[in-house]
Amino acid sequence: MITDVIDHLAGITPGSSLDRLRDRRPDAREHAQRSYDALFSPDDEGEVTLVERDAVAAFVTGLHRDGPVARFYADRLAELAPGLVKAVETEIEAGATTGPYGVYEGVLAPESDEGLRYRVSDPDALGERLTAAFEHAHLLVFRPREADRSALDALARAGWSATGVVTLSQLVAFLSFQVRVISGLRLLNQEGLTV
Repeated sequence: MITDVIDHLAGITPGSSLDRLRDRRPDAREHAQRSYDALFSPDDEGEVTLVERDAVAAFVTGLHRDGPVARFYADRLAELAPGLVKAVETEIEAGATTGPYGVYEGVLAPESDEGLRYRVSDPDALGERLTAAFEHAHLLVFRPREADRSALDALARAGWSATGVVTLSQLVAFLSFQVRVISGLRLLNQEGLTV
């Protein structure tokens, strides 16, 4: 069992400089792990199944292009639903882009960039709920300002309840946070940080 997923994915060993650095913020460390546990090992799956959670996680981390983190979540998915792994890989390729994107008005208009408007390439492979979840997750990662009422309505039409939408959004936010923290810690480790 992994007691600290960020340490695990960042390659932090007990007693190392980065371990000591993270120990300076024990609450942040604890809350990050508790968030992971709540999202990926809930006492009750509720409105979002473990397979859906791991599929979304593999997709979102794949979009962030962090190989080790994406592999971690793809491996989790493979344990629960090996038949979905190839479909998720296909969607990562279809959704790969940079961002953020959006069309803005006023003073932000010069920052407008239409960019990719992602749609799942094979909805039959994912099913209606995951198709909607992937399209929404891509929107949150690359077009967060466009996550409006129509985006929420698309999830509702696919069978996502309000509680499920909140869980889905929490997953995407947590994974984006996690990838960035791990990337930063790896960089500090490469730079030979000493504490």
